[in-house]
Order: sequence, then C-alpha cells, then structure tokens
Amino acid sequence: MKKTYFLLVSLSLLCSCSNDDSSVGDTMPPDGVDGTDIVAAECVNGMAGIFPCSGYDLLGGVALSVLTANSGNDIWGWTDPTTNREYAVVGLNNGTAFVDITDENNMVYLGKLPTATGNSGWRDVKVYQDHAYIVSEAPGHGMQIFDLTRLRNVSSPPETFTADNRYTEFGNAHNVVINETTGFAYVVGTARDDAFNGGVHFLNIQDQKNPIAAGGYADNGYTHDAQVVSYNGPDADYAGSEIFIGANEDQIVIADFTDKDNPTEITTLQYSNIGYTHQGWFTEDFRYFILGDELDEANFGFDSRTLIFDLQDLDNPVLHHTYIGPTGAIDHNGYVLGDQFFLANYTAGVRILNITNIEGSTVVEEGFFDTFPANDITDFNGVWSVYPYFASGKIIVNDINSGLFVIQKSN
Repeated sequence: MKKTYFLLVSLSLLCSCSNDDSSVGDTMPPDGVDGTDIVAAECVNGMAGIFPCSGYDLLGGVALSVLTANSGNDIWGWTDPTTNREYAVVGLNNGTAFVDITDENNMVYLGKLPTATGNSGWRDVKVYQDHAYIVSEAPGHGMQIFDLTRLRNVSSPPETFTADNRYTEFGNAHNVVINETTGFAYVVGTARDDAFNGGVHFLNIQDQKNPIAAGGYADNGYTHDAQVVSYNGPDADYAGSEIFIGANEDQIVIADFTDKDNPTEITTLQYSNIGYTHQGWFTEDFRYFILGDELDEANFGFDSRTLIFDLQDLDNPVLHHTYIGPTGAIDHNGYVLGDQFFLANYTAGVRILNITNIEGSTVVEEGFFDTFPANDITDFNGVWSVYPYFASGKIIVNDINSGLFVIQKSN
C-alpha cells in the first residue's frame, strides 16, 4: 500500500501536465518554515538556527510569503559582467523572482516576472548572455525571455516585470537546456504529441531576444531533462561534437546534435531497478555522468541512490558504481563543480558529495544543509534545485515549501 501511494504521488509530479491553481499569497506547502527563520546563522554543532547542517552556513534568504508565491521550484544564477553583482533567478508557481544576493547582509528582492499563462508547480530557467530563458508546464506558456541587465536599474523594488519576448512555437515544457558555447537552447518535456514527441526542440538563441527554430529530435520519445555540451572528453571519436545526454524516463539517451539537420543517436542505456530516469550531469572532464532516478527510493526502498556511469567510450557506456546516501530522501537535480557534486535531495536538503576519487569508486558526503528540518522521508517536499556556480562561493537553493536560501561553506 505504501509503494502504491508513493507511485501515485510521483506520477502526478512527473507528468507533463499543469497546475491551474491561480492563488498567491502567504500560504505555504506543508512544513514550510516562516520567513523569520531564514536569517543568517553559522553552522555550529550540527545546526544553523533551526536547520540541520554540516560544514555550510546560512547567509540568509527570502521566504515564499515575501515572494507572494505558494511554492518554489527551479533556480539559476546570474553574475552581472559589468558590476559583478550576483543575482538569484528563482522559479515559483506563479512566475520568476529576481533577488540581488551580492550583500548577504542586505539581500534585495527586486521583483517578479509573472507566469506567461496559468500557474504551475513546474518552471525551469537557464541563463545565456545576460538573458534568462524560462519555460513552464503551464498550458500555452512557451518560453519567456528576460534581459537581466534590467536588474541594474530597479529603483523601487519589488517591481512587476514584463518579458522582453516570448517564444510560442511550443506550449508547455518541462525544462530548457542551454549550450553556452554554441548559443543553442534545447527545450525538452513538451507535449508528447507535438512535432518531436515531447523530445527536444532546437532553438538558435545567438540573437538573445529572438530565438529561431532550428529543428529537433524525436527518435527516443519524451525527454524529461538533459545536458548538451561541446564535447572535449576521452572519446576521441566525438572530439568537438555537440553531445546530448538525456534522461528519458526509462533510459539514458546519448546523441550527436552537431548537425542540427541530422541529429543522430549514439546509444541508449538502462540500469537495474529503473523508477524514473530523471536528471544528471557530466563531470568536468566528461568521463563520468552522475544520474539521479526520482522514483527508485519510493518504488524499491533504496536510500538516496546516485548512479555513476563511465562514458570513456560514448558508444559503450557502463555503470561504474552506485552511491547510496544516508537518508531515504528522494534525489532530484544535481550539478558538478570541480570535485564536488551538489545534490538537491528534497527533504534531506542539499548534500555536497566529494567526487575526487570517483575513478576509484569512492564518493563521500562532505557536507550538507537541510532546508527542510521536519523530516528526511521519501516525499516530494524540500529542496527542488541548487545553483553552486557563483565566483563568491555563495550557493543558492530553492525550497519548494519555504523559498530561497543562500548558503556558503563554513570558514
């Protein structure tokens, strides 16, 4: 009975559907913390205020009530190349918020870009050349484009922003992936009966405000999440190619997108105890791919399971080893920075894994910050995503139930 419950909850969260709830305000999802709790606190004896932690301090944050939203989802960051100010781009059920986090003692909520159509618990954002690209599962949403340099001139925050443009050749989408080297966006998780079967829409965004359709890829069906890179890894056969690696529900798909008119499959692979192949990220040398499966904990009773694949030969990838975390929490989005993997682990918060000895099949948790102190159970509450790429070392975290957290490694 317990497995059935989790499977039903999971399918409702993973489906390519929308949430028509149009309400906004101070109501938080269950177990969200009050905004007065998201205040600076050092991690001392395993706690930063009310939040369990290890090796990471809380610099502050902005609660959902301040952001006038009911839930949080994706998050990304932007550093202004002119001023070096740092900004959090925060996905919400009813839009996208922008927060200046440069001064941790005076973080400023600058305003919100409302959703293009209806509200949805699913929103995703990436940044390219000082512009944010935002998609949502809301019907007819398309992709909003927002010029982030406008944030330099906000005089009376919080403002209500308008998009600089909106691309509407698709409606709903689960995610947007950008290869910043080539200037192409790849929109995934669209309607399953569209031109690319919910696979991948190619968009040339080199003219940042004016995307141009550039084909797509439909051969492997619905793509939930992906990464696209200009490949410079160990497989010399693909040196310089634009390589796609997709999490396609029940398989990993590797394809060559170099020729947009003729994208080609390289290989597909599966693994034991597939629940829902959700999201993953290359190591910086492109040797390994670190994958999260969003339903294996609920369906098979694992503690947080992270699968690590050896992609030395892109035509013949193999499972290298598996890392099992300390709790039963579900793993969600994860990103690599150097020798660390930052894992958004839902109810268990953000877990920081040391991957220095990944070749030797050793991955070690070196720290964490738990934004969801209520529990660490196998449930869809807590951290949706994390962005660890600011030069300052600040790490931004979006908690579904509570809002934006800014953390940093303890001195």
